[in-house]
Amino acid sequence: MQASFYPSTWNFYSISSIYQRNVKQYNRTFTRRKIQYNIGVVSSSMGSSENGRNGDRNGNERLYLGMDFGTSGARYALIDKQGQIHAEGKREYPLYMSGESVDWTRSWKETLFSLLEDFPVYLRPLVASISIDGTSATTMIVDSTGEPLCRPLLYNESCPDALPVVKSIAPTNHTVCTGSSTLCKLVSWWNSENSKKDSAVLLHQADWLLWLLHGKLGISDYNNALKVGFDPEMDAYPPWLRKQPYSSMLPSIVSPGSVIANVKEDVRNKLGFSEDCVICAGTTDSIAAFLAARATEPGKAVTSLGSTLAIKLLSKSRVEDARFGVYSHRLDDKWLVGGASNTGGVVLRQLFTDEQLEKLSEHINPAVPSSLDYYPLPAVGERFPVADPNMKPRLHPRPDNDSEYLHGILESIARIEAKGYSLLKELGATEVDEVFTAGGGAKNEKWTKIRERVLGLSVSRAAQTEAAYGAALLALKGAT
Repeated sequence: MQASFYPSTWNFYSISSIYQRNVKQYNRTFTRRKIQYNIGVVSSSMGSSENGRNGDRNGNERLYLGMDFGTSGARYALIDKQGQIHAEGKREYPLYMSGESVDWTRSWKETLFSLLEDFPVYLRPLVASISIDGTSATTMIVDSTGEPLCRPLLYNESCPDALPVVKSIAPTNHTVCTGSSTLCKLVSWWNSENSKKDSAVLLHQADWLLWLLHGKLGISDYNNALKVGFDPEMDAYPPWLRKQPYSSMLPSIVSPGSVIANVKEDVRNKLGFSEDCVICAGTTDSIAAFLAARATEPGKAVTSLGSTLAIKLLSKSRVEDARFGVYSHRLDDKWLVGGASNTGGVVLRQLFTDEQLEKLSEHINPAVPSSLDYYPLPAVGERFPVADPNMKPRLHPRPDNDSEYLHGILESIARIEAKGYSLLKELGATEVDEVFTAGGGAKNEKWTKIRERVLGLSVSRAAQTEAAYGAALLALKGAT
C-alpha cells in the first residue's frame, strides 16, 4: 500500500500548476477539438529527447488517457504531459435488460470498449497510461473469474437491512454508517441467500472496468474504498473491519493513479496499444472532477452539477459524520471534505428536455429570489446534507409558468448546496471562500448567478469541467 496520494515529485499542486499554465489553451482546445486530434502536436519533437512513457522510440510524445464513468454515460480525455487535450469523446450507456433490472455490467463493458475504439487509431500506440473514475459506492461483487455474482448496487441505492449490523461494528457516525455505503451493500449481500461466498471479491465500478484492461482481480484505490471502511490515515483497513467474516472479499488498496499492470495482451492487440502502456488505479467521479478544476488552496471548493450534486471542499481538517452523509478523502496533507446529494440534473431531465431547459432559462431573472420551496429528488431517499433513505421528493405546487417552475427548482438545488457547505463549516472543515463548478450544470449561466446569490460567494465555471480530464491527470501521474 502507498501512503500518499501523490509522491513528493508529483503532488496535487503540480498537477494544478500544469493545468493553470494552459487554461487559455484548454479552452481553445475544447472549442475546436471534438473527437479530433492535432497532427502537428502529436508528431512534434517535444518528447524526442525522452524515452519510455514521455516519448516513444520514434520521438513522438506520449499521451495519457482518462475515462469517466458517470451515472448516465461515459467520457474520455486524451492529454499530453503539458495537459493539452488531443482527443475527447462521450457515449451514453446502452440499456440492456436482465429481467426487470438494467444489465449495467454489460452496458458499462460495452461502453468502455466503444470509447477505446472511438479515438483515432494511430494515436493509440502513443498512449502511455490509462485511468478510470467511477461513481462512488457503486458496488460489484464478482467471483474469482471477475463474473458478477449479483447485479451491481448503484451509488444511490440503500440497503437499510444491513445498517443495524454495520452500526453495531463500526465507530459511531462513521462514513459507512449510512444505508448507501459500500459496506452496507456488502453486508446485505453477505447475509442474503448465496453459495459462492468463498470465491467472492468486492470491487467498485472503476475497479471492475480497470480489471477488464489489466486482468489483476481484487485491486482498488483508497478513494473508492473509503465507503467500505478503509482508513486513509491508517492506510489500512481498521481492526474492526478486518475481523469480519467477509473481510477476505475486501480488495487490496493502492493510491489513486499508481500503476497496477500493463494493458492485457488481448486488449493491446485488439486496440493497438503499445506493450508498455500501463493501467493506473482510478478514483471516484467527484474527486476526478475536483482534480480537473483549479481548486488548490484550503477554502476552495468544487461543486459537481451532473446527474447528482456533489461538493468537495479542500480543508485543513478531516471531517466525518454519517448522520449527515459527510466524509473526507485524503489529498496529500489535506482533505477533500464533502458529500453527495441525490438532487441534481437527473431531476431536471425527468421534467424538461435539454432544449426546454435552455429556452426556459433565458426567461429567468437570477437576481430575483424564487418564492417556491422544493426539495428536488428523482425518487425517495437522500444522502447529503441529510442522510434519510425515506425522504420524499418535494416538487409541488407547480406554477402554470414553466420558467417559474424551473427557477424554483434551480434555486432549491442551490439552497441544498448552500446547506451542504454551511454544514461542513459547522462540523469543523475549513470555511469555503470560492466555488468552482464542474459537470453539465456548469454551462447554465443563469443557474450560476442564482447560486452566487444563494451561497453569497464567488461561483465560476472551472475552465476544465470534465471528470475524464481529472482521470487523465491520474494516468499522467502514474506514468511519470
